[in-house]
Amino acid sequence: MPANQPSPEQASIPARAPRAVYIHIPFCTNKCHYCDFNSYVLKGQPVMDYLRAMEQEMAYTVEQYPPGVIDTIFVGGGTPTVLTPDQMSYFLESVRKAFPNWSPSIEFSMESNPGTTDLDKLRAMRDGGVNRISFGVQSFNNDLLHGIGRIHNTDDVYRSIENAHKAGFSNMSIDLMFGLPNQTVEMLDHSVTKALELNLPHLSIYSLKVEENTLFHAMYHRNELPLPSEEDELDMYMLIMDRMKAAGYEQYEISNFAKPGYESRHNTVYWRNEDYYGIGAGAHGYVNRGRHLNIKGVNPYVEACKQSLPRLDSFTIEESEAMEDFMMVGLRLLEGVSSTRFASQFNGALLDKVFSDPIRRLLKQGLIEATDDGYRLTEQGLLFGNNVFGEFVGTLTAKE
Repeated sequence: MPANQPSPEQASIPARAPRAVYIHIPFCTNKCHYCDFNSYVLKGQPVMDYLRAMEQEMAYTVEQYPPGVIDTIFVGGGTPTVLTPDQMSYFLESVRKAFPNWSPSIEFSMESNPGTTDLDKLRAMRDGGVNRISFGVQSFNNDLLHGIGRIHNTDDVYRSIENAHKAGFSNMSIDLMFGLPNQTVEMLDHSVTKALELNLPHLSIYSLKVEENTLFHAMYHRNELPLPSEEDELDMYMLIMDRMKAAGYEQYEISNFAKPGYESRHNTVYWRNEDYYGIGAGAHGYVNRGRHLNIKGVNPYVEACKQSLPRLDSFTIEESEAMEDFMMVGLRLLEGVSSTRFASQFNGALLDKVFSDPIRRLLKQGLIEATDDGYRLTEQGLLFGNNVFGEFVGTLTAKE
């Protein structure tokens, strides 16, 4: 089957025009010790060839699945802001050309590392339609930043945010991490204090995951990674929730906090298991219950885009697996899962009937609670989210 044709199974599913776009820029100034994303050190990379290849992939993509009104665009990486101002302008013009019909209230986010955002580049981003920036700060402790392989320092954070304000950005987020090597609860508390002093509308605070094919993974197996204890990590998470709530931020997802109206609309698309385009090397996409993964290497991706869609793998998600995914990602949101949305995605299926056994067990354990239109995590469930999500793994697919 040609790479740009839907499968027979997909053709039988009523088509929905995706309203969200993810675009991957895989270039970085260096590789962080914990990072397993599809990223490559910038030096010597064919950046313009890559941008032109993405332009071609976007053209093939919208030919196959014409877009509707686009509500959210998210540019991730890598570090998208390593592009020069001219490269940034070219890239953003190609996005507008491929997806011209933007919602008047579009959320157009771009990831950035502190120190890669001078004023000219930020103005090019703003002129090209970007209206939200997510800065990968990770910590306000320079020793910890050095220990995880970051090349910025806290001065770079303040300078980058000041430049963003000058360029006209007000919708900004920063990422922090906890559970880092040698990090104490007090160190995290200090970083949270510094983050709150910035008075930004959104904060994401993630726990470190030691992933395969990273330097940290190798160090962990050599017993060279001094991670906090499980008790300290739990204390860190409790501290984060308490500090955010006291500062007026709403925790709307397990790791995300926002002032009212500033929740990440793009990430909410993922958590509600809705469709989105995935563009770029190593990008994932989910359209019409078809999931795809693109070729990862930069040069192989560029060559593939000259012929057709640059797919490494494409497959149809069976309804039972999609139902399980709906529950596992949807319960990350503090609003929980909606029976109405479940019925809409799955031809009128009843959530309570499909997942009656795991729902009953989790209610009995006090890890979820009923809402007016579904279920959500309890305060206890927030602390043991993986236990909750695990209840839905294979619940339906194991019966097939």
